Amino acid sequence: MTKKITGEMFKKMVINASAAIDNHSQEINELNVFPVPDGDTGLNMSLTLGAAEKALAAMTAGTLGHAAEVTAGALLRGARGNSGVILSLLFRGFARKVKEADTADAALFAEALAAGVESAYKAVMKPTEGTILTVSRLAAGAAVAQAKTENDIEAVLEKAIADGNIALANTINQNPVLKKAGVIDAGAKGYLYIMDGMLKAMRGEVTVRIAQSSRKDGKADFTQFSPEDIKYAYCTEFTVARKHKKRDTNRLRDYLDIRGDSIVVVEDEEIIKVHVHSNEPGAILTEALTYGPLLSIKVENMHEQHSETLIGSAPPAAKEPEDPVELKEYGIVAVCAGPGIEEVFHDLGADRIITGGQTMNPSTEDILEKIIDAPSNTVFVLPNNKNIIMAAQQCVRMTEKRVIVVPTKSIPQGVSAMIAVDDAAGLEDMADCMSEAAKRVHTVQITFAARDSVFDGVEIKEGEYLALIEGSLAANGTEAAAVIDSIAATLGGFAPEFITIFSGEGVSEEDAALVAERIGAASPGAETTVIQGGQPVYQYIISAE
Repeated sequence: MTKKITGEMFKKMVINASAAIDNHSQEINELNVFPVPDGDTGLNMSLTLGAAEKALAAMTAGTLGHAAEVTAGALLRGARGNSGVILSLLFRGFARKVKEADTADAALFAEALAAGVESAYKAVMKPTEGTILTVSRLAAGAAVAQAKTENDIEAVLEKAIADGNIALANTINQNPVLKKAGVIDAGAKGYLYIMDGMLKAMRGEVTVRIAQSSRKDGKADFTQFSPEDIKYAYCTEFTVARKHKKRDTNRLRDYLDIRGDSIVVVEDEEIIKVHVHSNEPGAILTEALTYGPLLSIKVENMHEQHSETLIGSAPPAAKEPEDPVELKEYGIVAVCAGPGIEEVFHDLGADRIITGGQTMNPSTEDILEKIIDAPSNTVFVLPNNKNIIMAAQQCVRMTEKRVIVVPTKSIPQGVSAMIAVDDAAGLEDMADCMSEAAKRVHTVQITFAARDSVFDGVEIKEGEYLALIEGSLAANGTEAAAVIDSIAATLGGFAPEFITIFSGEGVSEEDAALVAERIGAASPGAETTVIQGGQPVYQYIISAE
């Protein structure tokens, strides 16, 4: 029986949950509706929760409110894909509910779960039933009801998981897409693995990773590092008098998180104390001055194994560019993968490129870093993948820059949006024009089936060619020519004026030319162009408009 959860216990619960989702990430990936090789939901949830594990492992938990806030902040910055963003919102609502709490009893814990669900639902414009939202809502409802009968958090969480599993089994009936594919919702399944990991920690059971973690940002044993291996050279500590009390310290946390690690920010009504490891102590102290005058400063060079304490003197300056960067009226950040496609976006005027897309969903932090780096105070973001849009939208409130997310779902949509940019238009009109242009283009993606599957009554075998139009299955088979001809006929029905074919990595110029010939023959009135995109996953991405 557990009647109270402390900050330290919550820390153990999150770390245990991270191991649990890591162990089951591939299983969750396999629940993807389309058999496209995409390392999607399971990996995204594992990477997202791994960000919280890393943040918690480096700190003393303190109160429950503090531990929950650190968790929520790390999840938001590390969120990848829609599943990761929704997971971060569930924890964000939880953290807000327990913000002032040293500990939580069963009732407060259950109410916090419900608050998390409310936060997630508010953020999703058109919630779909039969997803992680449904399962988390019903699980939280069961938790609230259970907490009214007994003050045992283990029993409350156990009941939430039990009812959540019932709801999970029903997702196949609630969501038509899942029903056609014959699977349950992947995100909801991952959520319940996370909840189960938290329950096990509460009971004193430690979940051990059964395989090497796939997280790119996994923890290393720093005791084995030489000074040259240290990522951040300067240990920087300072105290700021809170002269500008209306400035949100969460912005300072976000600023620090992009530029370093081992971050501790403690505040009260009068001062803010900060500890951070970074390579830019000068830039960090300059940002700190926007909150008030610096009362004390200490900067230690960890490479040299000695320290120099600076009280009231200038810190080591960050390297300045040779020429000042002139701010533009607006900047554009685009997500894409493949050297040829990146070159196209650069040529069309993108200021910053984030390498990512299918199999490589960038985190909110990755996107935010490029937004901040863009040479403008207004930044348009082109996600170019439906699973990156939510992560991009989280950046809107994380920077003082104006961020406009154009919800492009594919590379062709992103290219069309770029072509529609009109310097003479106002920013709002420009955003509308970019969105409208993206909607007018048809997108075809051709790849191989990663596994056997049945979708919408169509039997798909591993290794077959798959052709998707606007993300829906359009053709499949063992013969590439037959699949290409089927797609060519469909595109011909749209009577396009322009067709652009991006060939993927490993595709020869000769093969791409043959595909272009077959596609062009079905649309004789269209101007057909081949670009060596070099993108992963998809052998061909085809744009028709």
